Amino acid sequence: MAGFVSHYTNRLDAKGRVSVPAPFRQELTRDGFEGLYCFPSLFQPAVDAGGHKLVDQIQRRLEGFDTLTLDHDALSTALYGASETLKIDGDGRVMLSDMIREHAGMKDKVTFVGQGYKFQIWEPERFRAHQAEAMKHALAVLGGKSAAPEGAK
Repeated sequence: MAGFVSHYTNRLDAKGRVSVPAPFRQELTRDGFEGLYCFPSLFQPAVDAGGHKLVDQIQRRLEGFDTLTLDHDALSTALYGASETLKIDGDGRVMLSDMIREHAGMKDKVTFVGQGYKFQIWEPERFRAHQAEAMKHALAVLGGKSAAPEGAK
């Protein structure tokens, strides 16, 4: 299966380094991206991350706006100006900056959450709360139909 899938929780070390899950590193390698492109999520207390597929999505989105406009400049600042390209070391770790950790409220652990063309990095407790809300939202988007057995919640 191509893309970033599943979720993994790993420990941050004292220097702010964390191991990127092996399946995510493999996907970045297939994508041809050296390192990890990331920026604070515009919608969640999390970090959006990925490789060329994520950067391509950002570029396509920006192409829908005239350059030298307030909208284009705001999106460019949020998606490029606040971004970082992190180097993955020989042990598969990245150093999360203070900005990234503070935005997501990360302390000693982080959760990597696959989203197909990208993934997010969360503080684990915040992710658990978000996951519950995301499931409710997904059910509503799909028309309220549930795959759960009759009478189950």
